[in-house]
Amino acid sequence: MTIAPKAPRKLSMKARYSALTRDLDWDPSYVPAEEMFPYTTFEGITIHDWSKWEDPFRLTVDAYAKYQAEKDKRLYAVLDGFAQSQGHLSLTDASYLNAMKLFLQGVSPLEYQAHRNFAYLARHLNGPGPRFASLCQSLDEIRHAQTEIHTLSNYNKYYSGFHSYLHMHDRVWYLSVPKSFFDDALSAGPFEFLIAIGFSFEYLLTNLLFVPFMSGASFNGDLPTMTFGFSAQSDESRHMTLGLEAIKFLLEQDEKNVPLVQHWINKWFWRGYRVTALVAQMLDYMLPRKVMSWKEAFELYFEQQMMNGLFQDLAYYGITPPLHVDKAIQEKEYLSHQAYWILYQFSHAAAFTTSIPTEEHMDWLTEQYPDTFPVYRTLWEKERKNLENGGRHFIRGLPQLCQVCQIPMGFTEADEPFVQCQRESIYEGERYNFCSDGCKYIFDHEPVKFRQAWLPVHQIYQGNCGAADLPGVLQWYKMQPGDGGEYLGNVDNENWKTWHDMAETTGGH
Repeated sequence: MTIAPKAPRKLSMKARYSALTRDLDWDPSYVPAEEMFPYTTFEGITIHDWSKWEDPFRLTVDAYAKYQAEKDKRLYAVLDGFAQSQGHLSLTDASYLNAMKLFLQGVSPLEYQAHRNFAYLARHLNGPGPRFASLCQSLDEIRHAQTEIHTLSNYNKYYSGFHSYLHMHDRVWYLSVPKSFFDDALSAGPFEFLIAIGFSFEYLLTNLLFVPFMSGASFNGDLPTMTFGFSAQSDESRHMTLGLEAIKFLLEQDEKNVPLVQHWINKWFWRGYRVTALVAQMLDYMLPRKVMSWKEAFELYFEQQMMNGLFQDLAYYGITPPLHVDKAIQEKEYLSHQAYWILYQFSHAAAFTTSIPTEEHMDWLTEQYPDTFPVYRTLWEKERKNLENGGRHFIRGLPQLCQVCQIPMGFTEADEPFVQCQRESIYEGERYNFCSDGCKYIFDHEPVKFRQAWLPVHQIYQGNCGAADLPGVLQWYKMQPGDGGEYLGNVDNENWKTWHDMAETTGGH
């Protein structure tokens, strides 16, 4: 009698994942490991045992693809329905889209940059676990870039400022802020990059951008943006886990790694925090219908979750909270007001519009910032009188920029909110200016790197931006009439009113 062979037992997900990663690893026999993985030693990090890496991504390729495909199906169903039903007219106001223009110009290109460098890490990290985790995050990041671009492309049919966003990302003055953040990370070593993105970009920026801001999209009738935001956020939770695992792995491998990791945490906290100035003014000023203030978001997602969670966990390894964190906590009271005032004065050279907050808006800001906004309210009321007299306030000169974060020097001392903050360092006979102690600290540790920063104002003065006058620079930026300036009376504002008047006349059809 022939006994039928027993069917092979199906492997568990954990076993399949192990077979995909650990079981496919090998030790090189005729090439030295230093030549096979040349980029993980020059930063001074010591790794004794790559097998100690704990994997945050425990998905096989087929499971990963199925999981992401399901999310894409739901997203694109929302996009199709929104486009076919003229859903853009259900927004609270066309001014809301200024925040989306900033997102497309400043954030989506960073997703693609992250995709490229995680693909690089997927080749050059020594261990099979971190290599596969980097591969998965690389795929996540390019998916994020694609879905964000596809989602926001619908608005390009009807509104200004969405065109030429990649061209602008490489050239426009305010976009040098997020671009310089990623240029700094991409030109660092692999371990610093993991902390820069896994800690600063994922923990700090993502929590403060995707969660409250995508809720703001929902509050303002932007269902597609809300959908891609929460679709991406489910990936970001894995990315944050990867960042935390990278930090813990480095700290557990050798005590000599601790001061290096501490410095990177100090540096990338401040670099990420300075980029959040753009997010702060989005939440407080660019959303017609408010969901939460910057101050509330900062207290919830940074002070409670990171200060009382992440850094308490890392204290076990000898890591302390970042330098200058006390300054950031002080600045939560006025960061958004100062950032929006800068953008308001220079929006004639931008691909978004700005406007004076309404009385209702200023009442809300007074409730949220009772100790600081009344002074800024006086500033806006003065500007309202200027506008009524035909004197809309645009600065025609060029501002001084911080050498590190590249934001115009418009921030104040953390404990003196009406005294402008300016720091400087002398390096090889040249004076470099900074907006804060945090940016000066970063420069003083890497002056050779940051002295090479591509500062838009300097480049304009040197004649490297198309022309020496504003029309010529805007042409070099590929900005078109209607892209920037004052919102009231702008083409987007006028079209919005016309379309809604037509809808009321035709009974909503």
